[in-house]
Amino acid sequence: MTIATVHCDRTDPIATVTLSNPGKLNAMNATMWQELRHTMLRLAEDADIRCVIVRGAGEVFAAGGDIEELREARATVDSALAYHESVGQVLQAIQQLPQPTIAAIQGPCAGAGLEIACSCDLRIAGQSARFGAPVMKLGFSMYPGELAGLLALAGPALTKEILLEGRLLTAADALSKGLLTRVVSDDDVQTEAMTTAQRIASGAPLVARWHKQWIERLMDPAQLSEGEKRASFAFVDSDDYAEGLAAFLEKRPPRFTGH
Repeated sequence: MTIATVHCDRTDPIATVTLSNPGKLNAMNATMWQELRHTMLRLAEDADIRCVIVRGAGEVFAAGGDIEELREARATVDSALAYHESVGQVLQAIQQLPQPTIAAIQGPCAGAGLEIACSCDLRIAGQSARFGAPVMKLGFSMYPGELAGLLALAGPALTKEILLEGRLLTAADALSKGLLTRVVSDDDVQTEAMTTAQRIASGAPLVARWHKQWIERLMDPAQLSEGEKRASFAFVDSDDYAEGLAAFLEKRPPRFTGH
């Protein structure tokens, strides 16, 4: 009997979260969604983790949701709303993770898999990866709480192309349309994701968190308050700022502690 689950392995300061549903192309079911949410909430509180990689088990990222389970979950509007609201909360937990996140994508990345990938900060894909959400062929629409992440990343034109045509984009297409950070050979996806994570982890962890925070804030057109402008200089009192300047002047690698 195969068990659908979410694994979390850590080699400080990097955590790797693996989606696993053998025999179903890592399709996400309710248990996996909740395990993913709990994993992200735990990592958010872990000051030792500086970057998180999200990947699928084997050579597949995630081919969507578990359709067999969805038939029962959507038996009524109330049950459907409860199910997909919980999915939206998981995606939000990924988006709000303080640490930078990297989706390492091989093979199909569709439906739920695409939603998860779009919730990450960076997306590194293999040449044979495929992207889409052909739910129009299944007779249902993407829940707004799940669609929001795709729309924020892809914009309305590409989101309409993906949802209205229902076709799968190649990795090259997805890169050219701004959906991906970079494309590498299939054999190099995990290595490139880890190299990228190590590059991120070598920087000041507080700075990475602040940059995520300010990028999110600046997506809101509301003008920054004076308090927010002052808060953007919180680094002045940090140990890592002093260390970064000292290391530069002493011509040595910095040793950041996250303080």
